[in-house]
Amino acid sequence: MAKIAVDVVLLPAEEMMDKTIEVNRELLKNFDKKIILNKENCLPHISLAMGCIDKEHITDIEKILQDIAKQYSVSKLRVIDIYPGTDSANEQMSAFQLERTKELQLLHRKVMQGLAPYFTYDVTTDMLFSPPGIEKATLLWIKNYPEKSSFENFSPHITIGFGKMDNLSLPIEFTASKLALCRLGNHCTCRKILVSITLRGV
Repeated sequence: MAKIAVDVVLLPAEEMMDKTIEVNRELLKNFDKKIILNKENCLPHISLAMGCIDKEHITDIEKILQDIAKQYSVSKLRVIDIYPGTDSANEQMSAFQLERTKELQLLHRKVMQGLAPYFTYDVTTDMLFSPPGIEKATLLWIKNYPEKSSFENFSPHITIGFGKMDNLSLPIEFTASKLALCRLGNHCTCRKILVSITLRGV
C-alpha cells in the first residue's frame, strides 16, 4: 500500500500569500535558497496536522475535512512576532509566529483527532515529494510531530525561509481562505495540493 507524507494546512488569503512570498524573496538575497515560496508548488501555509497516510484513504480524509470545515471557522489571524528558530539540523530559520487563539487551537485539535485513525509517523524518504535530497531534519520533524508539535505544543506559524528576518511592522492581521491536504516535500514544504476546501464564511 503506497504511503505519502502529508500536511493538513490553512492556506492564507491572497494578500498574505503575497506578503509571505515577498518576505521570503528578501531572505533569499542573503541566505540559503532551500525554501523558495510560491503559489504553485511551495505554498505559504499554517500547519495543523502532519503525518503519513495511505493514498487510498485520501477520499475518506477529504470527507472528514469537509465536515470539520463546515463546523469550525477561523476569523482573523494575527502575526504577533517573527522568530528566528532552528530546524532539527540546527540551521536558522525565520517564521511568522501567529497568535494561538482558542479557535485555532480547537481546529488543530479536531483535525488531529479526526485523522488519528489514518495517520502514522513511520516516515521514510520515498513518502515525500521529490525524494532525492530529502534531509534528515525533515524526517525528524514529521516523525516527532505528535510529541513535539501537537496539542499543548502546537505553535501556529508560517515558515518564511532560512536565515534571520526582522524589521517588519507587526502585528499583521489576515484571514485564511482554505483548509487543504498537501504533499510534504523537503523542509516540510507544501508541494502539491491533494484536497482543498473553502472555509465557512469565505
